[in-house]
Amino acid sequence: MSTPLAERLRPQNLDEYIGQKHLVGKGAVLRKMIDSGRIPSIIFWGPPGVGKTTLANIIANTLNAPFYKLSAINSGVKDVRDVIDKAKNNRFFEAAAPILFIDEIHRFSKSQQDSLLNAVETGIITLIGATTENPSFEVIRPLLSRCQVYVLKEMDKKDLESLLHRALTEDIILKEREIDVKETDALFRFSGGDARKLLNILDLVVGAESSNEKVTITDKDVTERLQENPAAYDKGGEMHYDIISAFIKSIRGSDPDAAIYWLARMVAGGEDPKFIARRLVISAAEDIGLANPNALLLANACFETLQKIGWPEGRIVLAETTIYLATSPKSNSAYLAIDAAIAHVEKTGNLPVPLHLRNAPTSLMKELDYGKEYKYAHDYENNFVRQDYLPKELKNTRFWEAQNNPSEAKMRELMKKLWE
Repeated sequence: MSTPLAERLRPQNLDEYIGQKHLVGKGAVLRKMIDSGRIPSIIFWGPPGVGKTTLANIIANTLNAPFYKLSAINSGVKDVRDVIDKAKNNRFFEAAAPILFIDEIHRFSKSQQDSLLNAVETGIITLIGATTENPSFEVIRPLLSRCQVYVLKEMDKKDLESLLHRALTEDIILKEREIDVKETDALFRFSGGDARKLLNILDLVVGAESSNEKVTITDKDVTERLQENPAAYDKGGEMHYDIISAFIKSIRGSDPDAAIYWLARMVAGGEDPKFIARRLVISAAEDIGLANPNALLLANACFETLQKIGWPEGRIVLAETTIYLATSPKSNSAYLAIDAAIAHVEKTGNLPVPLHLRNAPTSLMKELDYGKEYKYAHDYENNFVRQDYLPKELKNTRFWEAQNNPSEAKMRELMKKLWE
């Protein structure tokens, strides 16, 4: 059986590596570290197929460091200690520290993560962890504080085009075939920014034709070849992300029946209930928002209740919260407001805080007019007094716009009454 295309085409150095220019492009922070020959312990956070494992291998090759690899799915504390003992024996004075790569580090228990702490802190190993989950939730704080977290992004269309070209021109098997790519929309759409998925699809489409036949790739051909099993569910793979995406979009689209269906698919597939609950908290804030602030309270209560009652009763709590969010009015005004404000901060930089809003804990600060002329809102009628709260350069700038729902309509009317 021939080696899969994704494995044959795995990059061996940074020049072959496609994507993640913000990390490994010329002058980027991680590229500088690699070129210097010294890197800290790192956690790579990103979706599947964006090159986390490959980048770890490239770092080890470039630094000429011993490389050990563990998977959190089938490794225990003993495996970690065995690797650390080997790393101690392979450490030489001027050589780079041995690298321990842990795939899916978010699946390591607290005790497993604790077993890494001393070796990371003392430099016995350089840890590189890969996770598809937010490390703030899944990695213990002492270990997280000893690592740099780098976010890897899905491949964009330009990256996918580069990868497709490399596969067709450099792969030892494909470059010998007559392959005519007439359309790429389906290839790129089904890959979803996942390099491995793109190469697997290409492998499937090309492999369906006889080795001496010309292969013509169209959107129709790709779609027909991808006959996925609708009952399939892989917690760590591609279907995992497709289903959680459908789940959240069904809630956002106010379809409780579809949302419950996708929830059932995850429950039947053995998905981690905490993963689902976290997504519900995010949805409550991002998609329901100020149209129904109680949604965030319920989503948080759902998360806490799951930890108290466990499984299988937890599925009922998830179902209740899912239906509540799906049937709630929707607003993303807070989401848009913070993004607009962040964009403004990036554009205008660190504007000074107006003097009347500054804290004045010392007499010198008071002499410098810190806090002078600040008006305490509660001293005025209706607990409100007009004064400027933004830097003068942003006077009258608006970031939040009320959306068309009863809750925000009341907020809008109050703001109009106060500020005219």
